[in-house]
Amino acid sequence: MKTNKISDLNKSLLMINSVYSSLTKSEKKVADAVLGDPEAAVFYTITDLAEKAGVGETSVIRLCRKLGFKGYQEFKLSIVQDLASPVEQMSGKIEERDDLTTIAKKITVQNTQALQNALSLINEQNLQNIVEAMIKADKIYFFGVGSSGITAMDAKYRFMRLGFNVDASMDSHVIAMNAALAKKEDVVAFISTSGSTKDVVDALEIAKASGAFIFCLTNHARSPITQQADAVLLGTSREMPLQGGAFSSKLSQIHLLDILTTAISLQRKEQTYSALEKTAKSVIQKLY
Repeated sequence: MKTNKISDLNKSLLMINSVYSSLTKSEKKVADAVLGDPEAAVFYTITDLAEKAGVGETSVIRLCRKLGFKGYQEFKLSIVQDLASPVEQMSGKIEERDDLTTIAKKITVQNTQALQNALSLINEQNLQNIVEAMIKADKIYFFGVGSSGITAMDAKYRFMRLGFNVDASMDSHVIAMNAALAKKEDVVAFISTSGSTKDVVDALEIAKASGAFIFCLTNHARSPITQQADAVLLGTSREMPLQGGAFSSKLSQIHLLDILTTAISLQRKEQTYSALEKTAKSVIQKLY
C-alpha cells in the first residue's frame, strides 16, 4: 500500500496553509472562511460554508479532496481534532511601535511555532523510507538554489561528517549535470521553500529518469516537486513574495534535516561514530 507522501493529514488547518498557494480562487475563499473562524466552521453544514465563502458547494468538496479527505464530514472531524489540541497562537505581527524586547519575543514565538508545525506534519513511515534509502545509497546529492542552496550545503557538510559519499550544489547548471549523472542506487534531495523553483523542478525531472530515490524538502504540499518526489519533508513557514529567504523557513529546513541525520546516525551507530571521530581528529590541530 502506497504511503501518503505528505502527511497523515490529521493537521488540517496547517495543511490548508501549506496548499493555499495552489488553490483556485473559489477554493481560497473556502479556505479563508475556515481559517478565519475554525471554531464556527465545525458547526457549518456544507451549504452554510459555501454561503459563508460566497461559492458553490462543489468548491468546498474540491478543497476537501485536495487536502486528502473523502468528503466534507471527514474534513470537519479533522478540524475538531485540531481544535481539541490547538496549536499555540503567535503573539501577533511585528509592529513599528514594538520595542526590541517585544520584537525578540514575537520572532521567538514565530520561529518556535514553525518548528512545532513541521513536527506536526511529519509522516513517520515516510521519514523511515527516506532514512532507509539514504543508508543504502551509493551517493547522496543535495540540490537547492538561493537560500535553499545554502541549506543544501549545510546538509552536505553534516552528512559528510557522518561518513556518507555526498555532494551538493546551488548552481543551476551544476545541479542539472549532476542530476543527469545520478544512478538508480543514489538518493537525490531537492530543497525548495516554494517547491516551484524552475531550476530545481527541471533538475528533478532529469534525476527522476535515472530511477534514483528522490525526496524533497519544501513548505508547499501541492507544488511541482512534491508531485514527482518519492517522499516529502514538509515545513510550514509561509513567505510573502518580498520575504524570500526568511530565517523561519531556513530554521524549519534545518530542523527537519537534523531529525533526519539523527535518525540515520542511530540506525548505523558504528559507521557514524567512526566517521565523526575521524573527522573530528582531522581538524583538531585547527583549534587553539
